Amino acid sequence: MVFDAPDHRDHEQVTHFTDEETGLEAIISIHDTTLGPSLGGTRILDYDTEEEALTDVLRLSRAMTYKAAAADLHLGGGKAVIIGDPEEIKTDALMRAYGRAVDCLDGRYITSVDVNSGVKDMELIESQTDHVVGTSDGLGDPSPITAHGVLHGLKACVEHVYGTDTLSDIDVAVQGLGKVGHGLAVGLAERGASVTVTDINEDKMAEFTAEYDAEAVAPDDIYDVDCDVFAPCAFGGAINDDTLPRLTCDIVAGAANNILADEERHSEMLKDEGILYAPDYVINAGGLITVYHEHQGGTEEQAFEDAKAIGDRLQTMIERAEDEDITVLDAADAYAEERIGNQDRTTPARSW
Repeated sequence: MVFDAPDHRDHEQVTHFTDEETGLEAIISIHDTTLGPSLGGTRILDYDTEEEALTDVLRLSRAMTYKAAAADLHLGGGKAVIIGDPEEIKTDALMRAYGRAVDCLDGRYITSVDVNSGVKDMELIESQTDHVVGTSDGLGDPSPITAHGVLHGLKACVEHVYGTDTLSDIDVAVQGLGKVGHGLAVGLAERGASVTVTDINEDKMAEFTAEYDAEAVAPDDIYDVDCDVFAPCAFGGAINDDTLPRLTCDIVAGAANNILADEERHSEMLKDEGILYAPDYVINAGGLITVYHEHQGGTEEQAFEDAKAIGDRLQTMIERAEDEDITVLDAADAYAEERIGNQDRTTPARSW
């Protein structure tokens, strides 16, 4: 089944774990460990089929390889899924059984929080293995560091497009006021940007606009806001065939994952429209940077500093894209692939 899967692209190891006593059924996918051990969260979802779960974990683990490489981290890409309705299957015993499964991989895969898995789950896993981050005694919620990285990535885009290193008088439309979106909106407002926000939670919008000099619009109206920067910080696929023609911005730079519904086609369309797109896996890498420093025994201050460097890295990718007349997404992919390809592959895999 794995070898026939359309998204199986040179994955190093894909392991299916089951535990009859707890009902655990999990797939752990290790895409690449050239740069270091694979790291990626564990999501718990009630997939319709095992094939759907396999497709998801294969795609996600490959994406983590690129995210880690583009962030200049000594990490590879991995991901895991536990199959089932979390409301029905998630027990302490099942999470401990899953921890034993992670431990079987002997450090090639490090897990963390993801969809429907949280700090408590990581602590249950930690009772069975050392190969876990995101526990309460770690570096804590990575959202502020993620927002910090997005802010500096956005600032790099503004500097490239408008030739200014300040965000004063820049109009930004922020879609989504979750932890990262709210942090980004606050950072923008505090630096003098004109901010328009939206969220499905009207109370969040009202609270933000009351505290900051900001406008609020209905969720679907955010695409029509006349702005310099559109910052999607909510859901995937925000830029699609219906929404892209409505944009009046010069820059798309936000914290959401999978911003483009069709990465290759929509990145080309944005380029053709003269809109600079900051690849999501580059600009939102602050969370991965945080858990990397947690795994290395680093500090929150180090994580903040590395997240700030996202801006410089993104600027390098933008300049390459212009020099080679390619999309910034293509430039980011090339940057990641070169980091992996330039590593001495004769070095034993366990030399991290």
